[in-house]
Amino acid sequence: MIHPASTTHRQLNEDELARAGVSADMVRLSVGIEDVDDILWDIDQALERSTRA
Repeated sequence: MIHPASTTHRQLNEDELARAGVSADMVRLSVGIEDVDDILWDIDQALERSTRA
């Protein structure tokens, strides 16, 4: 999982990001050939941990 606006597209200004379809809140998720239930479980776990106070 990466944040394109601050990683792969960090060299672009706001206008260039918009033209490339990259918003400030976009997150890119790359997955392999795992079972879909495993992928969803991983995402749920990560979201739960990221929202704990």
